[in-house]
Amino acid sequence: MKEAPMTVTCGIDWSEKHHDVALVNETGTLVAKQRISDDANGWRVLVELLAEHGDHPDDLIPVAIETSRGLLVSCLRATGRMVYAINPLAVARYRERHTVARSKSDHADAMTLANILRVDAAHHRPLPKDSELVQAIAVLARAQQDAVWNRQQLANQLRSLLREYFPAALKAFHVKNIGLTSREARTVLQAAPTPGAAAKLTARRLHALLRGSGRQRNIETWTDRLQAIFREEQLRQLPLVEDALGRQVQALLLQLEAACRAADDLAEATAETFGRHPDAAVITSFPGLADLTGARVLAELGDDRSRFADARALKAYAGSAPITRASGKSLVVHHRKVKNQRLAAVGYVWSFASLRAPGPRAHYDHRRAEGDRHSSALRNTFNRMLGCLYHCLQNNKTYNELVAFSPRLGSACPNSAKNRAA
Repeated sequence: MKEAPMTVTCGIDWSEKHHDVALVNETGTLVAKQRISDDANGWRVLVELLAEHGDHPDDLIPVAIETSRGLLVSCLRATGRMVYAINPLAVARYRERHTVARSKSDHADAMTLANILRVDAAHHRPLPKDSELVQAIAVLARAQQDAVWNRQQLANQLRSLLREYFPAALKAFHVKNIGLTSREARTVLQAAPTPGAAAKLTARRLHALLRGSGRQRNIETWTDRLQAIFREEQLRQLPLVEDALGRQVQALLLQLEAACRAADDLAEATAETFGRHPDAAVITSFPGLADLTGARVLAELGDDRSRFADARALKAYAGSAPITRASGKSLVVHHRKVKNQRLAAVGYVWSFASLRAPGPRAHYDHRRAEGDRHSSALRNTFNRMLGCLYHCLQNNKTYNELVAFSPRLGSACPNSAKNRAA
């Protein structure tokens, strides 16, 4: 059944202190305009303005705005109306359809947004109608992901700084599952940030520092190893320069300590909130997805089942599906660069961790045998897993490897163990 055309559409040009609102009818005629403040009084004015022009609980006026975040957008979504977050670049291109003078104003931008909905609403996707719980999961999961990225950035800065004057510290904590972000490294370096101070650490002091960091096993072995490394002959900076660099390391360690604590606290809160969502059981049934990675996936997918038309739309959104550029005799296939970067990041971790399961591993090996590089094979595995996840979420089913990955896949690989034996 063909949808009825929108009679009135609303465009809002957003800014930090005020917003310009424009309402146009089905012919593109401006029927109302208003500048509202970014507070409760401005929201009240907006609601009254919409009501004056036909806004009704059964027929809510759609709104176009250039952002998907903020209190105004949150309040608009809470009313249940269709809210479209239009990319500012798309708005600029649409503006050029009507004028080439490059004139620009807040009111004109609001009208442009309203006209985009009037003419091309079918070509834009409204914000999903996610539940309150999944929106909370998205806040926590994204914050935790940002904290992890911030922690790694600080660790890289610390590594670069230590290389300038204290390479022995890098050697001391270059151990499997132990790095500069570990509690042992942070505790020892905070107490002895220079080669001179580290060389003076006694076995008793090192033992106390390691135990204070929370380490319980192999403390004596660690004590002997650290003391031997710190007392080795090494190149040194000038004394005053070395002390200054040590103070800089201590300041950086304070930031790293806060980042590590934030990442750990947010991880705990994210896992706890994610466990309350009904989709958690389906998501964590997939190999490679635990509470934290599963929460990141759910945060980007949401729980609005109508958000993606099919699995192909989801794969394009995640950037796992390739994109084809064809012109005349030229045909080039690339991986997508415009995508949800957060979902793509967790997709790499997910696909890599899933290789412990037979099905994903056979699929990955098959892609490698076909000539794909490691990153391409992982992206293809992620693409396959996303399609399975879409099906399972739509039908509320848990992961079944026999259905997701055909047993014949292993024999299809020319370098498989079966074919080599033959």
